[in-house]
Amino acid sequence: MTSMSTKTLPGRGDVHELSTGRPDGSAGRRHSAVRRTARAQARAAWILGVPFLALFAAFMVLPVVWSLLMSMTDTESADLRTPLNVSFIGFDNYVRLFEDEQFVHALRNTGVFVLVGLPLTLAAGLAAAVALDRGIRRFRAVFRVGFYLPVITSVVAVAVIWKTLLDPRAGLVNTVLAWFGINGPAWLADTRFALPVMIVMAVWRNLGTVMIIMLAGLQSVPQSLMEAAELDGAGAWQRFWRVTFPLLRPALLLTAVTTGINYLQFFDEPFVMTNGGPLDSTLSATLYSYNQFGNGNYDMASAAGYVVFVLIVALTVLQFRVLRDKD
Repeated sequence: MTSMSTKTLPGRGDVHELSTGRPDGSAGRRHSAVRRTARAQARAAWILGVPFLALFAAFMVLPVVWSLLMSMTDTESADLRTPLNVSFIGFDNYVRLFEDEQFVHALRNTGVFVLVGLPLTLAAGLAAAVALDRGIRRFRAVFRVGFYLPVITSVVAVAVIWKTLLDPRAGLVNTVLAWFGINGPAWLADTRFALPVMIVMAVWRNLGTVMIIMLAGLQSVPQSLMEAAELDGAGAWQRFWRVTFPLLRPALLLTAVTTGINYLQFFDEPFVMTNGGPLDSTLSATLYSYNQFGNGNYDMASAAGYVVFVLIVALTVLQFRVLRDKD
């Protein structure tokens, strides 16, 4: 009588399982099903991700690691058939680079291109954005397309057109100057004008990107802040400098970082228009690296590429420290 009551009393078994900490049968089955589903989803995710990981490793990780190793060896074109015969030489290639006057000249050209071209591009893009936001009332869409059209045009096509316009004999620029009695120079064959011409072309070509991002930033400024500043007696310039410009800091940081990275790698313009000349006045660090690859000096070319990479990291860190939101 007593044993029968202990087996049939409702809840007695549950109390015993709770006291021992073991889940009942249905809860255990649910946990097992959840674990099986999670394992199946993880397996499916790995199966779907393996092709991407394989391609990423083959075409991104492996070349990066291989080029870094090449920059610390004496690898040249003659070593392609016997890659195991190359010698590890540490940072000797980097020392040779900075002893090469041509590479130092290329770094100086790259620095001038960035230090002059980057502020001009940001200023021109911001001015175009302000004009479209506050000044230009008619044909606004036409101006937007006009400013942004060079961005979506092939840089090679742009370089060829500019080269034609700047032709010293039949180019449009010197023809217009001749109407006013000015004898135009050979823009791309003169060491004084070749690099400035490329800076002007880069500013014209890239201000559209800056304009679009700055215009979005300008249109996100709350109107109530501008009205409050106006009620406090702030003029138009004070409202822009003390209210609008601080709110544009994230957009300014984005455009400065992306444009700076792009300018440190400038290659297409000198490659198409001057091939680095005249007298290396437009030779960039990336074009120097390209020429070293073409000459079979893979060690020097890889080292030059990593010098540019370090410069990009340094410039980006500096821009983040200067332009990041202080709040």
